Amino acid sequence: MEDATDLFGSLRPRLIGAAYRMLGSSAEAEDVVQDVWLRWHEADKTAIDNPEAWLIATTTRRAIDRLRSAHAQREQYVGIWLPEPVLTDGPATPEQVNEISNDLSIAFLTVLERLAPDARAAFLLHEVFEADYADIAKTLGKTEAATRQIVHRAKRQLAEDRTRYLVTEQAHQSLMRRFADALARGDFTGLKSMMSESAVLVGDGGGFVNSFPKPMVGGERIAQLLFAPTLRREENHLRIELVEINGTIGVLRYLDGELESAQSFVSDGEHIQRVYVQRNPEKLARIRAHQHLRVA
Repeated sequence: MEDATDLFGSLRPRLIGAAYRMLGSSAEAEDVVQDVWLRWHEADKTAIDNPEAWLIATTTRRAIDRLRSAHAQREQYVGIWLPEPVLTDGPATPEQVNEISNDLSIAFLTVLERLAPDARAAFLLHEVFEADYADIAKTLGKTEAATRQIVHRAKRQLAEDRTRYLVTEQAHQSLMRRFADALARGDFTGLKSMMSESAVLVGDGGGFVNSFPKPMVGGERIAQLLFAPTLRREENHLRIELVEINGTIGVLRYLDGELESAQSFVSDGEHIQRVYVQRNPEKLARIRAHQHLRVA
């Protein structure tokens, strides 16, 4: 039993990562993994040939169940739904940086939201967790041929929907540092110069705070929106903090000492192409708690 507990503990971050990629919510991911722990605790370990595969498969099935039950709730969501942002620590190698920023970014998780639960699970298991088609088929309760088709269609849909920019992490970080500095100084000209003319901003207020019911298009319009709070930055006690959000550099914006938004960006290294602004206080709660603990 001690060995089984240790094994689960060592795999827990990987299980939470799988559930989070499926659900876009840290709280829901932890609930799923807690349920998997209870199932693991009660399971006959002697009948399990590959414990890691069993745990990943069980986590995936529970996440699919959770995603299906949440479908109606998300249809009633006020405004645009974006994933809950999470603070991540910098990986040790450039390869890990590229891997995390590709499959954990807010941009990627937002695109994944367009896939049906089974397609999302199949794609993640094959492309991110490198499971073979036979294991995925067993997890989903489908034939191997059907699973191959699901993954193929998911890859095609994501390739059509997801814009890719070949940009180094260094170039993106340099751009974000200049952007954060311009925000902090209230430099509208600087902000505007860093925005692509066709830039898109997507905001999530969850019905709790004001946001936009549809994406905002146009670099100058977005620059004006982001610039507005800086006009009263001293009065509002505006503070801008660069942090790593979902594997890539983003911005936390504080007004009057309180976290107002977490902002994630897609760039080509020279201009910002997309901005994801999370303002829903429920989805900012964990970052807020983490920052308070850090200050304390």
